[in-house]
Amino acid sequence: MHRDALARFGHALSDPTRTQILLSLRTGPAYPSELAEQIGVSRQILSNHLACLRGCGLVVAVPEGRRSRYELADRRIGHALDDLLGLVLAVDPACCPATDDKECC
Repeated sequence: MHRDALARFGHALSDPTRTQILLSLRTGPAYPSELAEQIGVSRQILSNHLACLRGCGLVVAVPEGRRSRYELADRRIGHALDDLLGLVLAVDPACCPATDDKECC
């Protein structure tokens, strides 16, 4: 059971676009159009990745009229991402010379 939960999280992080979505949602909810523009992908590509993240249980869609807002399913996911990022950079600071949360490695 624990193995499966971590494998789901690892699967979500295995794609740079999904990772960027999760990192973006750490700061708060967003609409798909905003996320697509921020990340630099088409809405269709973003939609596919959001479906994957929903399936992994990491994000939820909150209906707002005809639109849906996306947010992390649990705020602890954001804390876990911060901790994981801090750990990776502490172990190998040369891995990711970028100063922001852009794709690296």
